[in-house]
Amino acid sequence: MQYFKISVRNFKYMTLSAYLFLVCMSFSSAQTVNKFDFKRIEDNSFLMEEAYNQDPGVIQHISSFQYFRAKTWLYTFTDEWPVGGREHQLSATIPLLSNTGSTGIGDVEINYRYQAIFTDRMAFSPRFSLILPTGNFRKGLGSGVIGYQLSFPFSYLLSRALVTHYNFGLTVTPYSKNIDGSTSNVTIINYGLSIIQFFNENFNFMLEVIGFTTFTKNSNTATQISNSVTVNPGCRFAINFKSGLQIVPGIALPLVLDNSKGVLGLFGYLSFEHPLWKPK
Repeated sequence: MQYFKISVRNFKYMTLSAYLFLVCMSFSSAQTVNKFDFKRIEDNSFLMEEAYNQDPGVIQHISSFQYFRAKTWLYTFTDEWPVGGREHQLSATIPLLSNTGSTGIGDVEINYRYQAIFTDRMAFSPRFSLILPTGNFRKGLGSGVIGYQLSFPFSYLLSRALVTHYNFGLTVTPYSKNIDGSTSNVTIINYGLSIIQFFNENFNFMLEVIGFTTFTKNSNTATQISNSVTVNPGCRFAINFKSGLQIVPGIALPLVLDNSKGVLGLFGYLSFEHPLWKPK
């Protein structure tokens, strides 16, 4: 009988100890498990810029194609390379376009981007770009001078189902050359907002809204101001391989609204992202 009482007492102590242990483990687990750490597509959007630099050792090749009526189209190829780690990134964008009846290469952009903020829910990565005068300005394919661009993309994860991206930027092209040989000082302010819905870890619905305000100042005229807004609904999905290669195709229907009318187009996107070296 005495043995039974001791066993019950010991059992109570053991039960209490086990309960406290489980409570501590649950609390510790709750502190370490992050509900915002889940598999999803973190890629460049179609017209918006997401604020995520490339992972260390991972490079990305991006193609996009926009087509509008009157046989006006734009194709761009972008290569993104991490420099050392995630903090620094270099990229180049090469455009090929058809405009005003002429087709050819446009002005090439050389980009540097700094990952200033990267947390579980938010990212911020300001970018500076040098715009090279590789397009023929006489055919309306370029500016004929060096341009400069600043961009401030910010991304914020609202929940496990939604993420938003915000863009603001400034492009300055002093003494830009026109087709007739005259020059203009051109300043463009761009802004944008997008929301992406994670249908699952490999499929997204997307809605982007971007705007441009252009200030054009000629030597003998007042500054001309023009505005345009593009609404771009679309979707994208990821195809993942064991090698680390990820292919992301996408499609969208951009509607461009300017000072006079609206123009509906077609947008196609294709990205290849893969590891090139193992980071230290």
